[in-house]
Order: sequence, then C-alpha cells, then structure tokens
Amino acid sequence: MSDKKLKRHVSGWLILDKPFGMTSTQAVGKVRWLYNAEKAGHAGTLDPLATGLLPIALGEATKTVPFAQDGQKRYRFEIAWGAETATDDAEGEIVAVSDARPTEAELRAALPAFTGTIMQRPPAFSAILVNGERAYDLARAGKPVELAERPVTIDELTLIRHNSTHAELEMACEKGTYVRALARDLARALGTRGHVTALRRIAVSGFTEKDAVPLERIEADDRDTLLKLAAAVLRHLREIRVTEDEAALIRNGGAILLRGAGAPVAEPAAWASLNGAAVAIGAIRAGQFQPSRVLKP
Repeated sequence: MSDKKLKRHVSGWLILDKPFGMTSTQAVGKVRWLYNAEKAGHAGTLDPLATGLLPIALGEATKTVPFAQDGQKRYRFEIAWGAETATDDAEGEIVAVSDARPTEAELRAALPAFTGTIMQRPPAFSAILVNGERAYDLARAGKPVELAERPVTIDELTLIRHNSTHAELEMACEKGTYVRALARDLARALGTRGHVTALRRIAVSGFTEKDAVPLERIEADDRDTLLKLAAAVLRHLREIRVTEDEAALIRNGGAILLRGAGAPVAEPAAWASLNGAAVAIGAIRAGQFQPSRVLKP
C-alpha cells in the first residue's frame, strides 16, 4: 500500500502557537505529520525567531488559505536601539551602529509617520522571489539584494514601553508588512540604528491568542478536536446558505439562482454553506452564486 493511500482525509484549520526557533515550513511539516494529512499549508510566514499564531490549513481547508493570508495581523515586538543587523533581527551580523538613543517623546512623535499606507523596503533576508530565487537564499550566498519599495498598510502602531536601550510596540497591519523593516526604518528616522530582538504574532485573520494551540498539546491531546472548520476564515465574506440539493449542484460546478427579498445581485467574493460548513467559494453574478473552488464534504 502506498504512503498516499495511508493519508487521512482530515480537513480544518489548526491555529498553532509556533515555538521559537522553528521555521514556518518546519511547523507545517510537523503538523501535517502529526495529523497524517494529505495536504497542508499556512497563512502568513513567521520568522524562526518569532513566536505566536501560525494558522495551518489541512486537507480541503487549504483551498481557503488566500482568505486567511489577506486578513489583518497583529504583532507585539521589541526593538533594540544602537545596532542594525543584516537580517534586521538578532540573528544577523551587525552592519551599522549608533550611539544615539531616542527619548520616549521622540519615539511617540515618530509613530504617526509609520501609520497608514506607507512605502516600505522589505528586508534582504525575506522570502520574496527575485528572478525565481528567494531573497534570503541570495543574501545568504553573499549576493547583493536590493528589493524595491512597495506600499504597505499599518492600521495601528502603539508604544507599550520604552527605556534607553529597548522599546516594545504593538502593531496591527495588512498583508505584506514586515515588522523587521519597520524597526529598521523607525530607528533610522530617529537618528539611530535598531533591530528586532523579540517578535510575537498575537492575532491573525480574526484568530487571537485564545485560539492558539501549543505544539505539545497537539502531540498529547485528541488532536482532531483542536481543528476549526474551513469556514472559520470566510466569515468576512457574504455567506449563501444552501440546501442539500443546492450543495450537490454546486459541488458539480453548477450555479444556483438566489431567491428571496434582499437576495444579492453581485458580490466579487462569497461562500456557500450547508449547516455551517463551507461547500464552495465563488462569486455572485447576475443574481447567481457561481462556485470557483469547491470543498469536498
């Protein structure tokens, strides 16, 4: 019997509390192995030195990954003043130093300029593709990496505590924002250098720390009870509740006409549900729900 036949048809979201030192790829591999799942994917990479929420999709839930990746993320992080590193965190070698140290008043005054939609240059040590290769692979090989600035959106940026050597902040941001790049640029704007020394993701796509599951618990508990429905990351979309007959039609690729007062005529993204479970993701056009990704029951 092949290994593929031995895999379980398990589906759902596991909100892992990723431990320090583990890559996101390693975390996904570990969870997939523990569940013996056919497929697995994650919503939003966390650096090895970061901890916190890493939503991992198993089975049919992998079809909903893009909707989790697009959700808002919230981080709590610490910046050390006085040194900039090649990786913009504590892992890299120091590439620039400064004796300047910002006051709390100076730091608070600088935060508004880093809130809203701003231009940000991603760290050289990032997973961004450059001519088909990951930027961090090029950087580790000693090749020059100069990534282009791009717009990112920071919804909130709050100072938690500050002293002469470090500051702790909390940030809510949209997809594509790098905490390490923010720390680097904020330090430069304050006339010094800085890098991230601690980073924890505390919320993502509607999930919070109360949803986070430590790896040890997955290894010890009845792990299937820890999974959330695939629909958990679709709640911000228009929900179309369907009957069993309509669900069968949708699963065969068919569109259904939406009836009743107030039935939507057009929506760029929506999902069909049967008894709370996701049947398909699609769009509403001319008063019809048209599936684009069907989830097997």
